[in-house]
Amino acid sequence: MESSTIEYTARTVSPLVNGEARLVITDKALSLITPLDAMDIPFSEINSLDLTDYVVTVKADSGDFVFSKMGNWCQPFYDSLCGAYNKAVVRSLFVKGDPVVTAKGEYKYNEAFVSASGFAPVYVYENCVVVLPTDLGARRVPLCFTRGIDKGEFELTLTLDTGETYSWAKLGYDTAPFAEAVENQMRVLRGKSLAAVKEIDPTLESVQASQLAKLIPQGASASFGQLSGIASSFAEAMEEKIADTRAAEGYKAFKELCDPAKIFVGFRKNEEAEDGDTENTSENIEALEDTDGEEAAQEQDAYLLWLIAPSPDGQFAAVEFAEANTATFVYRTGGDFERFAWQLSRALEAIDFKREVIRLSDKDLRKPENADYYMASKRTAALKFIRENFVARVIHSSPETWKKKLLEHWGVV
Repeated sequence: MESSTIEYTARTVSPLVNGEARLVITDKALSLITPLDAMDIPFSEINSLDLTDYVVTVKADSGDFVFSKMGNWCQPFYDSLCGAYNKAVVRSLFVKGDPVVTAKGEYKYNEAFVSASGFAPVYVYENCVVVLPTDLGARRVPLCFTRGIDKGEFELTLTLDTGETYSWAKLGYDTAPFAEAVENQMRVLRGKSLAAVKEIDPTLESVQASQLAKLIPQGASASFGQLSGIASSFAEAMEEKIADTRAAEGYKAFKELCDPAKIFVGFRKNEEAEDGDTENTSENIEALEDTDGEEAAQEQDAYLLWLIAPSPDGQFAAVEFAEANTATFVYRTGGDFERFAWQLSRALEAIDFKREVIRLSDKDLRKPENADYYMASKRTAALKFIRENFVARVIHSSPETWKKKLLEHWGVV
């Protein structure tokens, strides 16, 4: 459905369409139509929007599109285009619900490989903060991974467990409501994490439960060594849950291939399972072929569990989801297994655990049906890192064949 039925007219200069063109903004693309040509510029392929001196420039994967001679319609066109584009970006970042607070102000962030700053809208949602410059600098900041909060008189800075920092300033009258909303949503998330760890292990002491909730907020993972260091009963409870899943066989093999204390386990409570919903993804469909037609589970488990095991030299990792009909994913770690595990948790949470995204080929990622995934990969450093280091999928055809293939991809002869 089109987000606007208004047709704009502009002089167009681009690699593909030139001359006077009619422009139509939809919820997925900007359409260009001339007497001789017609094309769509999908929002997934747009990398920036700019308005300078009554000229709108759209930078896309296919080149720069320049629109001019729009008269008084220039600003309305640009505002409508930015609005539709931002909605597409928010959708691609898997943000749910309505914002708690909206504001505009200065932002800056420092990630592992990217630093940026500017002025843009900023929204506080249930589990994240979203900043929306009209370029690839848009970010979804997950509150569950926040490890530090610094509140100045006119600035708020969040520090994540990866060391990344995100700051917002000069929000005007929205400064106090913005900071209050962020803190309130963090409290809610901490409460949910605390309830989840206590549900898994009701024997936990209050201090243990608090430490675990901070170590593994839902969407994160930690090593069995870390879990045992806080509460051995919780580590045992996690092992019991794994034992009742498809991952039990893989976990047993991992413990034989590497130090069990170094194996990471992550969990997230499946709220959808409580409503009786099931996930129907391309991964599940493909998995049916992997298992010779074995039927997929009709009901989701209460928890999504996953394992991350290091190769003996730490250069590779195996990722196993505790679900029926899933393969083992193998990745390069760059020599820092723990950093890889953190990045994987961040990537999974960012895409709402749509597991197929972390192993789709670049060709498949560019398909129209995966437009949201493509946009997310451009704006989520952890997801980009994980995807770039994907090696292979190892099918569970038989325990012996699976183990042999895994060791081959790990470089173990």
